[in-house]
Amino acid sequence: MRPTAGIGFKPEHLDAVLRSPAVGLWLEVHPENYMVDGGVRKRTLAAIAEAWPLSLHGVGLSLAGDMAPDPDHLARLKMLVDTYRPFIVSEHLAWSRSGTTFFPDLLPFPRTTQALHRIGDNIDRMQTTLGRTVLVENPSLYLHLNGHQWSETDFLAELVARSGCGLLVDVNNVHVSASNLGYDPRVYLDALPEDAIGEIHLAGHTPDNEHGDALLIDSHDAPVAEAVWALYRYLIDRIGETPTLIERDGNIPQFEDLMSERDRAAAILDTARSYNHV
Repeated sequence: MRPTAGIGFKPEHLDAVLRSPAVGLWLEVHPENYMVDGGVRKRTLAAIAEAWPLSLHGVGLSLAGDMAPDPDHLARLKMLVDTYRPFIVSEHLAWSRSGTTFFPDLLPFPRTTQALHRIGDNIDRMQTTLGRTVLVENPSLYLHLNGHQWSETDFLAELVARSGCGLLVDVNNVHVSASNLGYDPRVYLDALPEDAIGEIHLAGHTPDNEHGDALLIDSHDAPVAEAVWALYRYLIDRIGETPTLIERDGNIPQFEDLMSERDRAAAILDTARSYNHV
């Protein structure tokens, strides 16, 4: 069964996930939550990986950091990849580690040529260790940084060209960043190399408590906004059917409510597939 529209797996949904009759459903997990030697987490991962196609979406490799990815982290990730055979492995274009200090955020960086070389090398280490192509996700940005030498889309395209990686396009991140920094999100999407896009994320955002709509927060604790759905349709019209995930990490809804958003994405993908077959 070809994976079409999926959801981020939450343990409270385990029974419903295993009973679901949905066609094309797939599940995504953060591998860091399963880098343990055994126990209930590993049993849960084995159960869902047997039932549905699986994606591993990393949050801890710090690919944009000034250090090489942690070898132990990579080794544990490889064990998961070799055991559960996910159809997609992805990470973020961000950093979260400096020396032995780890930060609970995905942090931005100046897009310099030096950073391009460093991140390309880190992606190469990741892909060489895993023996497969990985996808890199565009970030959510909240303020202008000094020192950029590349636009974000050119930077991503050059990373693809240099490393052979693919792209995970988070449409909510595009909307949030475009709103916060003042650019056209459709122009951004048009500038991405479409052949490199291997996955799409959809998620919710919220206005900042102090600044309101002038500062959108990529909170993952709300339904996907209509503006993000519109951007998603725009992107699918351009690139065609692409595995799409609904992300929800806070205010977790009932499984049926989450699946209603998933089914909406599946319907858009089905329309794109039908159109392409005409």
